Amino acid sequence: MMFDSACHSQSLDQNKLFSRRCVWVNGPVIVGAGPSGLAVGAGLKDQGVPFIILERADCIASLWQKRTYDRLKLHLPKQFCQLPNFPFPEDFPEYPSKYQFIKYLESYAKHFEINPNFNETVQSAKYDETFGLWRVKTIAQSGTGFAVEVEYICRWLVVATGENLEKVVPEFEGLENFGGHVMHACDYRSGAAYCGKNVLVVGCGNSGMEVSLDLCNHDASPSMVVRSSVHVLPREILGKSTFELAIFLMKWVPLWLADKILLILAWIFLGNLKKYGIKRPSTGPLQLKHNSGKTPVLDIGALQKIRSGEIKVVPGIKRFSHGSVELVNGQNIMTDSVILATGYRSNVPSWLKENEFFSGDGIPRNPFPNGWKGKGGLYAVGFTRRGLSGASLDAIGVSQDISKSWKEETKQKRKTVAARHLRCISHF
Repeated sequence: MMFDSACHSQSLDQNKLFSRRCVWVNGPVIVGAGPSGLAVGAGLKDQGVPFIILERADCIASLWQKRTYDRLKLHLPKQFCQLPNFPFPEDFPEYPSKYQFIKYLESYAKHFEINPNFNETVQSAKYDETFGLWRVKTIAQSGTGFAVEVEYICRWLVVATGENLEKVVPEFEGLENFGGHVMHACDYRSGAAYCGKNVLVVGCGNSGMEVSLDLCNHDASPSMVVRSSVHVLPREILGKSTFELAIFLMKWVPLWLADKILLILAWIFLGNLKKYGIKRPSTGPLQLKHNSGKTPVLDIGALQKIRSGEIKVVPGIKRFSHGSVELVNGQNIMTDSVILATGYRSNVPSWLKENEFFSGDGIPRNPFPNGWKGKGGLYAVGFTRRGLSGASLDAIGVSQDISKSWKEETKQKRKTVAARHLRCISHF
């Protein structure tokens, strides 16, 4: 599958040693061992194509394992979240918990015999136009205090780090003087530590809503900052998944009509949310998702807490001061802690040295379903803004496309070797 060459090392200090080596990969390098990277690996395994998966964490699906809260469940029914060629166990509930999903991913990796290179961080990836190859430079951390610099040389590069690798932390005036506890939602696990506390949750997406709900369930007093308009839909309508209904509508009616039907149903089942401080965007939820990738919130109980006043909805933040926050409407509220449910972003621009396929925010320039293939053997999986179902579709396309190219190139190499062998024989 690969071989090492040009190995040498030099001393950094008395405790650490940097070892440098170059590795040829007879197949693609996949960056990221989340669901997207695993799905591509499984597709390549099925086609007999060798590959390497590089993962900076020490486990698969590190976002799910290390950066999600305890109460998290899949927002969509399990049939829309399973990876290719490996369904969820039948005894799993309709909306699996994060622990069940992690167990599923671990079973997936074991079933397809996928073994990523853990604790290996990609520093840069650059296409060598002279040789038509990718040069991927990494730093791998070993358990003995050694750091190894590795350069992988490969024909294909698959970016599977996803849209949500790095947390977004906005700047707020006076936050350094606040004095209370401040964390991003990726570090939040449970509301148990906040019992009896006043907590400001900044952000009203799915994470902000669920964190606020979890805080309520642990007898905390959350205030949720709703700075802009947001679509909130029921997770289910008459026992059926709203997501499934949306897919059905988009198949049979124009997008604007599908949006109108969903908004009418949301009004019937959720009521007028404006009186609670939640304004809907002028663009429909499906159209907004298509245009900007902004996902509507699927309510799992937070609205009931908002109606009862247990979750207070407040406008944007003007500034922080010691133990309190001033809002844009002039109101001051006392708070003990702040949880930033302010989202995530891609980190691709920090290491991928190209500027045609990916935009400055680390998302492919071409929208779904055409955003998975670039030039020179570059691919992207998990950037569709369509969750796990979109990632699975991309993974199937990527693995099939690479498999086709790999088999053609392998076949051509064999013909070349055979021709050289015949020429050698003819000389005798």
